[in-house]
Amino acid sequence: MDDAEKGSQQHPDSDSVPEVGEDAVMSEGASSPPPPMTEEERQELQEELVKVEDEIQTLSQVLAAKERQLAEIKRKLGITPLNELKQNITKTWQEVTTSTAYRRTSETFSLAGLKASAAFTSVGSAISRKLEDVRNAPTFKSFEEKVETLKTKMTPSPSSSNADDQDDSSPSNEPLVNQPEDSPSQEAETH
Repeated sequence: MDDAEKGSQQHPDSDSVPEVGEDAVMSEGASSPPPPMTEEERQELQEELVKVEDEIQTLSQVLAAKERQLAEIKRKLGITPLNELKQNITKTWQEVTTSTAYRRTSETFSLAGLKASAAFTSVGSAISRKLEDVRNAPTFKSFEEKVETLKTKMTPSPSSSNADDQDDSSPSNEPLVNQPEDSPSQEAETH
């Protein structure tokens, strides 16, 4: 049995599932025919192929052993996948926040926030001034006086005959709604 047959017997699944490197060689080989070679060159390549496949298998076994060793060390240290994820996120966030782009963006947003705040303050004070102007306007003053007059007319006044008929336990004849003096003007401001 020659070396090529031994290699294929040692790697029964290597014919069914090509390695990444084999994929590249196969796709390239399909597009152009292989150069003509002697039987001796072919034999050397077959031997080299078997060696490389053996090395790949050995490296895969070593890698699997190292991965098991790594998992065991992490288990002993109490490092869980969740802890690793948290550490990765923290590290990534630190890298992002120290980046120049993040700092520039943060500064831009901060400046925009300050400008927006100043604009809102300016608009608010302008509205306050305008409302104060409206309240001090003669039209509003006359409206306020008319509302006060209407309130006075609608408030019942206690009559002398009713006051004699009432007991001390009955409620007095006070206005049904006690409104402060500024109430009509405040109501007008909101409308």
